[in-house]
Amino acid sequence: MAKIKKINHVAVVVDDMEKSLAFWQDALGLEMAELRDVPAESAQIAFLPVSGSEVELVRPTTTDSGLAKYLAKKGAGMHHICLEVDNIDEMMVQLKEKNIRLINDAPKTAADGKKYAFIHPESTGGVLVELYQF
Repeated sequence: MAKIKKINHVAVVVDDMEKSLAFWQDALGLEMAELRDVPAESAQIAFLPVSGSEVELVRPTTTDSGLAKYLAKKGAGMHHICLEVDNIDEMMVQLKEKNIRLINDAPKTAADGKKYAFIHPESTGGVLVELYQF
């Protein structure tokens, strides 16, 4: 049986990266580890580590991506929570057996080799949940 290991990150969608960083860095004192453009997701992401997890600030880089549409519809704010799992394939089978609605039929693989998939908010009480496996 697959297990959740930890909260990997909390993602916040933003429309202004500099303004958002001013709060997270200047007001809260978090240090940014990296600012990365992720063309595959049409996003720019700022990674702010916090005790083994991260806050990720995510800004859409196009106007027609899913992230851009989300921002236009719901505004800036909490986007998703990411849970690190020990076996994403097994976790997805477990979720399907419980009739949990998944956004992805199979995990995707990021450029850095991480496997990820999303659980639809309809099955989680309104929260977009990402699963990660390293």
